[in-house]
Amino acid sequence: MFQGRYKSVPVNGSDADQHYFRIVAVIIHLNPARARLERGEVGKLVDYRWSSLLSYAAGEGPVWLEMQRLLKSLELAEDGRGRRAYLAWLEGRAANDGGKIGEDAQAALRQGWYLGEQTFRDQLLSLIDKAKTVKQRVRRSVPKPEKDHGEKDAEQLSKEHGPRFGLPASAKELAALRKGDEGKALVAAFIRHHTIVGTE
Repeated sequence: MFQGRYKSVPVNGSDADQHYFRIVAVIIHLNPARARLERGEVGKLVDYRWSSLLSYAAGEGPVWLEMQRLLKSLELAEDGRGRRAYLAWLEGRAANDGGKIGEDAQAALRQGWYLGEQTFRDQLLSLIDKAKTVKQRVRRSVPKPEKDHGEKDAEQLSKEHGPRFGLPASAKELAALRKGDEGKALVAAFIRHHTIVGTE
């Protein structure tokens, strides 16, 4: 709770470059071992209830969980044999080195604000440039709002309804009346009820 911010970076998940996708998937699946969150003293990774490995063990999971994609990226069979091989490999890593992140994965994570090759970086920068251009275009086309805060409406109401409350029509005569004048107080309440003046 009191640690620094979590790391959040875009990851290249394209079929052409599976390396970084594999790194992130394995790191996530080994998180319980590194954090010692597995159930019991020696518990298995598949026993950790907040992991998708439960679905890998069962052979079925939510619609969004693409088990075959990860198995394919690891060059494993996209069936029960592949899932069992993946689970056995992860459990071995958890038991032998506590799920320690390998040197290649650490190097990739230290690389910076994205995980992928130079071409992936270029794609991200292009998307950022497009987003900036769209934002600037939108900003220019929006007219600046008037900042009268309903004062024009209040003046109009005062002119129209002031005489009904016994107030003079000219601004000079109106200003000469004392602040607690009953007619002024009634008009002020009327204006407050019908405009946003006095509510901010």
